[in-house]
Amino acid sequence: MRPRSRPDSDSWLAKAARPFCRVWVSCSAVWRQVVLEAFPEAGIREPVDASALAGAELRLGRSLPTELKQLLLESNGVIGRTHVDTVWTVDQIVEQNLFFWSDESLARLYMSFDAFLFFGDNGGGDQFAFVQKPERADVFVWEHESDSRRWVANDLRDYLGRSLRAGGDDWYQ
Repeated sequence: MRPRSRPDSDSWLAKAARPFCRVWVSCSAVWRQVVLEAFPEAGIREPVDASALAGAELRLGRSLPTELKQLLLESNGVIGRTHVDTVWTVDQIVEQNLFFWSDESLARLYMSFDAFLFFGDNGGGDQFAFVQKPERADVFVWEHESDSRRWVANDLRDYLGRSLRAGGDDWYQ
């Protein structure tokens, strides 16, 4: 029997990847490769399944950015230098965003976080996010000491390259 070059159309992985990949081969490990090229010692986790992503979007009440979904389907989060959660797990993404959007003490201290979808941190309190209102691919940092929000990367690929290649957790400073 000849080995298949792509999974059965009925397999769960094929179904999970279908919304994100036009050609199966081009999507099989693209994000893992991006991560490991930037930092070969990065922590790669088991992939999340499509049903967990759908559940996360339901709990959040909004869609996750396509690139983030693709990454999570390959690795449920990324651990960077000094064991920092460069990209959170899908459960952390949900928990942290629900907290940032609803906590009254944060609302008294800081400007609204409603436009952001946080997905990672630097290990020292600063958080990285996509802006979703209006939707854009850029990545911003929220600096907790000053409540400043500023651009740090063009998109998820650029963010991974910059954050994983740099020498420290304050690469964006």
